[in-house]
Amino acid sequence: MISEEHDTYILLKDERDDIKDFASFIERIYVQFKGKNLIIDLLQYDKVTLMDLISFLELSNKHRATKQSFVMVNTALSVDEIPDELLIVPTIQEAQDVIGMEEIERDLGF
Repeated sequence: MISEEHDTYILLKDERDDIKDFASFIERIYVQFKGKNLIIDLLQYDKVTLMDLISFLELSNKHRATKQSFVMVNTALSVDEIPDELLIVPTIQEAQDVIGMEEIERDLGF
């Protein structure tokens, strides 16, 4: 796994080619990322299925419950196919923008 720490978030990217294993790995080491906004870079997976992305659902829910952002980046599925519980955007820049917006909302008490 590649991990890049930025001012307002940590970017995580898989070095292998197994999305479900990547989700499981992040779950196992999750304590390292508690209290930080996360961007999960899944751009390398251009043939991802909805079930593959659902493997991140529990982790996403747990992380967002702590009032931190959990944004995944992937372009394989259309927005209409993705459940509202998952936040998936097509670019890293959009993920950064989402985190910025969510930070403002949290500062304002939303």
